[in-house]
Amino acid sequence: MNRGVPRAEIVALLGDGLSNAAVARVLGCDRHRVGEIRRQLELPNVVQQPLTLEQKWRSLTRPLKGGHLKWRGERVGAAGTPVMRYGEQSFSPARIAFTVQHGRQPRGQVKSECGVRHCVAPAHVEDEPGRLRLREQLRRVVGGRERKDHCVHGHDLAEHGRFSPDGRTAYCEACKTERKQAEREAPV
Repeated sequence: MNRGVPRAEIVALLGDGLSNAAVARVLGCDRHRVGEIRRQLELPNVVQQPLTLEQKWRSLTRPLKGGHLKWRGERVGAAGTPVMRYGEQSFSPARIAFTVQHGRQPRGQVKSECGVRHCVAPAHVEDEPGRLRLREQLRRVVGGRERKDHCVHGHDLAEHGRFSPDGRTAYCEACKTERKQAEREAPV
């Protein structure tokens, strides 16, 4: 570090509202010297402005070919699910991407629909109603039959009806959940 930086240059940058670290970086001098001059001038320390939730999210993404966004931040669990901590909370990067794209909070789970695992590009993620709508449209395009109102066990398919990603298979999420629960409770 260059300790020979004129005091007047440091004072000028402090007067512009830069932090001690920023002045030291710009001038290549010791930040402790900058802090000492700030105290002598009785200037308050600069309050660092934290990134907004969206700014932090953007800082942790990397563009890929095809308009995809790779998550470079923290991942959790065996599946490596992206997660972002902001303040005292954890956020789903896919949910943030959805909000960026649609300007509203998503309903249900948000997943990428582009085929790239854990893609967080705003245009590539959908919430549950969006996925259902897209898959229902795909089902019609491929010539699938109209979905019934209720499943064979009486569940309302307007609420519990789902489609496979290719739109070909319709199923009842409530029946699937009940079947999995029964399997877990079955004696081995």
